[in-house]
Amino acid sequence: MAKYRKTTHSVSELVKKLKGRTSNILQEEYPGLRKQYWGRHFWAIGYGVWSTGVITDEMVQEYLEHHKEMPNSNSDNWILEGE
Repeated sequence: MAKYRKTTHSVSELVKKLKGRTSNILQEEYPGLRKQYWGRHFWAIGYGVWSTGVITDEMVQEYLEHHKEMPNSNSDNWILEGE
């Protein structure tokens, strides 16, 4: 029987680390990006996490459209709710 190690990290911590590391890797590989994004966020603030089975493609598209206009806004807590 396989043993699983209990994780002590939240999804938000993992996404933060993933964004940070990929930003660094991309900016090292493509130096022009470092100049373009100096002092600014490389990735948009926030992330989306869904479980399978309840979320439809339309719901994901609605979420993405909502965040397209103001991707770095922390002014609202927009939540998808299933029917």
